[in-house]
Amino acid sequence: MKKTSLLGALMLTACVTINIYFPAAAAEKVADEIIKDIQSNIPQKQQPKLELEPKSERSDMQTSFYKLIDQVINFAISPAQAAEADLSIDSPEIRQLTASMEKRFSSLQSFYAAGAIGIKADGFLAIKDAASVPLKDRNQVNKLIASENADRQALYQAIANANGHPEWVTQIKSTFAAHWISNAQSGWWYQSSGAWKQK
Repeated sequence: MKKTSLLGALMLTACVTINIYFPAAAAEKVADEIIKDIQSNIPQKQQPKLELEPKSERSDMQTSFYKLIDQVINFAISPAQAAEADLSIDSPEIRQLTASMEKRFSSLQSFYAAGAIGIKADGFLAIKDAASVPLKDRNQVNKLIASENADRQALYQAIANANGHPEWVTQIKSTFAAHWISNAQSGWWYQSSGAWKQK
């Protein structure tokens, strides 16, 4: 009886652990989606579309085989488990923050292009070259950076909260940090190993 209780407790613990893992792949997808929306006036590279073989050329046997595989996958991975891999980004707070960041981006873009500001390794903005900012614009740049950094931090927390896991904020922040840099436009500056580099 004691062995059964211990086994049951271990299985319950394993189930709880499985249900609260951080969905890293989903976070990367969300980061790219949000960043591209914010920077939507930057031309995006178009990915070539894969052409699927025409339906008429598929044999009935192939179609049946694909349906069977689909059924096996759906049986093995329940819809609840599949949903765990998603990260929700639909909340009023997230929409408000991303809208604010989209509006601000047009003001930041010229400073990115001039090399005045850059993306730090932690994904936040910093002044890279104050001398390249005209004296009359320095206060504006500092305010833009402070507002952007505050919104980024709030966005990470809002995403974590929207998914019922406020403890994920550090992992979300880390994921976004890498994606702010990878989505940076050619010519922008970013920090790597403590040094500024140009994309």
